[in-house]
Amino acid sequence: TNIKGTQILMDLSRKHKAKKFIFISTDEVYGEIKNGKFTESSAIKPNSPYAASKAAADLLVQAYIRTYKFPAVIIRPCNNYGPWQYPEKLIPVAIKSVFKGGKVPVYARGQNVREWLYVDDCAKGILKIMESGRIGEVYNLGSGIESKNINTVKLILQYLGVSQNSYKFVKDRPGHDLRYSLDSRKAIKETSWKPKITLKQGLKSTVS
Repeated sequence: TNIKGTQILMDLSRKHKAKKFIFISTDEVYGEIKNGKFTESSAIKPNSPYAASKAAADLLVQAYIRTYKFPAVIIRPCNNYGPWQYPEKLIPVAIKSVFKGGKVPVYARGQNVREWLYVDDCAKGILKIMESGRIGEVYNLGSGIESKNINTVKLILQYLGVSQNSYKFVKDRPGHDLRYSLDSRKAIKETSWKPKITLKQGLKSTVS
């Protein structure tokens, strides 16, 4: 889906002379970063097979831009969350686990750091880039809000009104990146987009 599906969509877009093609990539294509932030020119070094497939698609889009002057814009958002997210990601898994009366599973010791972007802010950022982003460019879309997974889970437990001990540590995910963090100044400068929802506000809305 990530690789062949992207190629099929680009070939169809070329055939029908699309004016602009928006490709949604991910911060996972960069791999992990212990300190600092990834910029759009940072090397792509994915660590999991899923991230590698996203990186392959990202590179394929870049190749189409170069080879065919394909009118694509690449957007790399950080972790999204919000109401009705499919229950395989950390936040909906945590909420669902509590609803079922169980404990929230947390990988390893919960020290992995993620940058969280509320879905409304992400959608608004994508729209801004669709409207005024430059063809052939890459844009990071991050919130600047970082949180260790264990702290995120404890906030959710607080908003659900249950014990702060309602979690359990489980075996770590293979190839689990320690930290992601994006430098989003390019998108902010060129499109005047700015995320507005804090993690606490977003989690309260998601939980309710």
